[in-house]
Amino acid sequence: MRRTIAGIGRTLITLGLLILLFVAYQLWGTGIWTARAQDQLKGDFAKAQRQYDASTDTDPSTVDTSTTVRAPSTTTPPTTSTTATTSQLRPAPPIPPEGDAEGWITIPRIGLNMVFVEGTSRDDLKKGPGHYPGTPLPGTLGNAAIAGHRTTYLHPFYNIDQLVLGDEIKIQTVAGTFYYEVFDPADPSNPPGLYDKRYTPGVPHQIVKPTDTWVVDNTAQAELTLSACNPKYSAAQRIIIKAKLMAAKSPKPPEPPAPKPAAHGKAISQQATLSEGLSGQARSLDPAVLWGIIAALVGVAWWWLFRRWRHPLTWALGVIPFLVVLFPFYVYLERALPAGY
Repeated sequence: MRRTIAGIGRTLITLGLLILLFVAYQLWGTGIWTARAQDQLKGDFAKAQRQYDASTDTDPSTVDTSTTVRAPSTTTPPTTSTTATTSQLRPAPPIPPEGDAEGWITIPRIGLNMVFVEGTSRDDLKKGPGHYPGTPLPGTLGNAAIAGHRTTYLHPFYNIDQLVLGDEIKIQTVAGTFYYEVFDPADPSNPPGLYDKRYTPGVPHQIVKPTDTWVVDNTAQAELTLSACNPKYSAAQRIIIKAKLMAAKSPKPPEPPAPKPAAHGKAISQQATLSEGLSGQARSLDPAVLWGIIAALVGVAWWWLFRRWRHPLTWALGVIPFLVVLFPFYVYLERALPAGY
């Protein structure tokens, strides 16, 4: 009886340690994928910048502007100096394919400085913040919306709740650098189009339901909507930050390009776009089960060897193959489960 109780106790302790390791992987291990993706995206954005500059310089319908580009470093976005007036307006950049680099987002208050991509699917948001398809591009007229993780994949929007009214958000695209200011959309003093009584007045961030897709409704003015899950470690709500373009510091925003037609002629569903990243990937379930079985077999073999030869070297040698097969199990398991953001 005592041996049975002791065996159950050891089993429960082992399961508890495996769960803690999985939580650690979600919070910190997932950042490995994002860091690698960001390195690739920095080069991709620099290439897109050169292509855009070449196309606008050779297009006779485009008025020359003063633009200087510096190759991006690993910590700061490339510096683009653009002088633009009503008569000197660069065309809106084309909409990149989903998952491709679209620009840099920099928020000094929370120390954010990352490349953001086109798209908000689960795979897109693993690379960094993502621009909602169907909303205008940042730096153009209308309500551009960007989503990001709060607790996983380098958690770019982890401290988004610390933003205050008046904080600056810098968005750089191939068309130029645009500055936005966090504002209160429920303030009646806002001009028509920026005032929205559906928000709570007097606060910099708003808490809404995941189904409240009206937060990304388009507007006639250039504004920016940041979205993330709320509270931290949960996807029960959304935290929303609204910012308006600072006209004195930014080029004149062009009209956004026409959105790409949806596949099979179907309209883009904002609800589907907003919710896609929350559901688990069914295709990852079978690999998760397979790697789980392999990890269990390796763990049992490790336990059996240690029972036969109780030596620290036996324990140490067993750790390596067990962790090797445990890592892909965690990768596929995380993908198969609903996202916690």
